[in-house]
Amino acid sequence: MSFAYGTVAEPATSLGNKTGTWRTFKPVWKHEKCTGCGFCNIYCPDGCVTGEGKGTSSTRTADYDYCKGCGVCAHECPVKDIDMILEVK
Repeated sequence: MSFAYGTVAEPATSLGNKTGTWRTFKPVWKHEKCTGCGFCNIYCPDGCVTGEGKGTSSTRTADYDYCKGCGVCAHECPVKDIDMILEVK
C-alpha cells in the first residue's frame, strides 16, 4: 500500500492485524482481590483489557487476539490480582 504525502489512513486498521500470536506469557485475572480500579485497562498499551466489576464479581480479561503478553497490566495492578502465565501453544 502506498500513500501520497499528507494521506491519512483509515481508522481501525489494526483490527485486521491480530497480534496475540506474539505472546509468550498471558495475563490471567484471579478475581480475588480486584478493587475495580481499572489500572489494567488504563495502562494496557494495546487497549485489549475488557470487563468491569471488582472482587469475585469482576469480569476483567484480555482480548487474547490482540494481547502481546507484555505484562504491564500485571505490573500496574496495585493488589497483584493478575498472574502472567506461560502460554502453552
